Amino acid sequence: MNHWLPTDCHAHSTHSDGALRVEEVVARGEALGVRPSVSDHISRDAPTSLDSVERVEAYLDDLDQYDVLRGGEFCWHDVLWRELPANVVRRFTHRLGSLHAIPLAGGQLCRAFVSALPEGVSPDAYVAAHVDALEQLAREMPVDILAHPTLIPPPLRTMDPHELWTEAREERMIQALRAAGVAFEVSARYPPHERIVRRAADAGVRLSLGSDGHSKAQVANVAAPLALARSLGVPDEALFDPVRHGSRTGAFDV
Repeated sequence: MNHWLPTDCHAHSTHSDGALRVEEVVARGEALGVRPSVSDHISRDAPTSLDSVERVEAYLDDLDQYDVLRGGEFCWHDVLWRELPANVVRRFTHRLGSLHAIPLAGGQLCRAFVSALPEGVSPDAYVAAHVDALEQLAREMPVDILAHPTLIPPPLRTMDPHELWTEAREERMIQALRAAGVAFEVSARYPPHERIVRRAADAGVRLSLGSDGHSKAQVANVAAPLALARSLGVPDEALFDPVRHGSRTGAFDV
């Protein structure tokens, strides 16, 4: 294994809603001393053109031309991830699952970027639904990483996360990821609170660094997530790297 570098497992390019071309993502990683990946949105319900098996194959063909990890960020509520054939899945070095929309009581979807919660839905009810959805994602979705695990709608982001999540909810989240072997992303764009990251690390859930970068300033900038992981005593080499630790895609199976 070569000298360890932090790995940005979650960054976007112009293949979806990122501002940088793939070669610019690679260059940004090199400039910051970070191993880069391209993990663009792959969904029929996200800001992306990667909305069919054929377009996903073309995306992977393009990534094959560069020294970059080949990721993809899949919406759990969208069915496209279920439709990819095994030979296409194996071309990904890693995949991320995202809770960009949460099913509420009655089946209504509440998107993570709404400016206001639906009428009658309290912050407590939303987070309860988020935890339910996370447990189902962990059971059903064969991904390597849960992207931005504590992503919530903007109206909730000013609230005390320790009250929103509660220790019981955190424990459910972490145990679901542990049972499924899914890594917890320490996101630079949507930073999780320290208590839940410590809970994940203490439970043996692998941590993943993710810039969720869309701009030049964001891509490969994983300094804050790395600092948090180190402050919790997580060894650098234990941070998720699909080349080092393998992938549920089968990309590194002998």
